[in-house]
Amino acid sequence: MGTRSTMLVVALAAGVLAGCAGGPIAGGGATSGPAAEAPKWSVGSRWVYRGKDGYRQSINWEETHEVTAIGADGITVRVTAKGAFDAERTELLSSPGVVRVGAVSEFESDRFDPALIRYQFPLTQGQSWTQSMRNADKPPNPFGAIQRRVLVDGYESVTTPAGTFNAVRMRIIMQLDDGTVWRYPTECNYIVWYAPEVGAMVKETQRSFYREKEGVAGASVPGQNATIELVSYTAGR
Repeated sequence: MGTRSTMLVVALAAGVLAGCAGGPIAGGGATSGPAAEAPKWSVGSRWVYRGKDGYRQSINWEETHEVTAIGADGITVRVTAKGAFDAERTELLSSPGVVRVGAVSEFESDRFDPALIRYQFPLTQGQSWTQSMRNADKPPNPFGAIQRRVLVDGYESVTTPAGTFNAVRMRIIMQLDDGTVWRYPTECNYIVWYAPEVGAMVKETQRSFYREKEGVAGASVPGQNATIELVSYTAGR
């Protein structure tokens, strides 16, 4: 179970979560625009985000992503979180958008096989891609594959604490690899706004749920109800 999930389960046990996540996230309003090419990151590039997750009671944290190395073997990004939970991970990318080791849902890292295509550059309106991948650090049984589909809606103006950006909006539908004998895999419905101006995501909304196999047939259990927004961006050297 992920760090954020653990915090939310504690809140749920206290009886402060309510409702059901899993319905579609509102869309519409995106417009066409130029193709978003792959960014040119450099060592020291740094993005700071503010995250909030929960329902009646929320957890809050700050998340910093910083490029620490670029070489023949790819790009290394250090990700640290402070606030409701303190954690750190290292992401390894073949190139911006192609993740060999990193996070797909919770904060903890997976080692993807094949690599996660977080962004399939250049990003164009109407573009889509679908992946089936495993976390190579998990045994094949009982864990299945992560199923992920991304649709690029187009450009949309989005305001964050770091400012207003003309961003590419993408919808992500995903099934995780956490199914067990008593529950079905988590279903995720995310929206990501990627801003070419800063070469990264500037806002993301996350909704998720899973269904139980026992007890009330098909009972839905809410998971993520998160919003993550860019607070600041620093270009590398």
